Amino acid sequence: MHKLSTLLAQRPVLLRQLRLAHIAFAHVTLTTCVARIARARLGGWVTLRSADPANDRFCATLTALDGRQSLIEEHFTDEDVRDLAEVVVFVTCSEELEFTFELSELEARFLDPVRAELERSDIVIDAAEQRPAA
Repeated sequence: MHKLSTLLAQRPVLLRQLRLAHIAFAHVTLTTCVARIARARLGGWVTLRSADPANDRFCATLTALDGRQSLIEEHFTDEDVRDLAEVVVFVTCSEELEFTFELSELEARFLDPVRAELERSDIVIDAAEQRPAA
């Protein structure tokens, strides 16, 4: 059994740990996406839209603007796109639900700031976290 006062006293530390856990998830998600893009030699401009049920968009989308949509769909599952959209909204601290960018810019635009924040927080990126999921 826990005391309410103890839990409240721990709140600042727990909130910091929660934020760092989100940043770690963002790092792994973005690292995986960057590796997948490089491995598949994907390029071109895309629009990433997060789910927006209020506007009848019930799942996130990644739409090729000047490439073949079939290549995006071949290399990114619906879950991959959902995670990417959630991470991009989180790391940009934005309420934007739509981001247009070139796939080659994913690392510099989104992953590099995440790495920098982890480093500032004295988080060591170990080999297991660097290895992208299949």
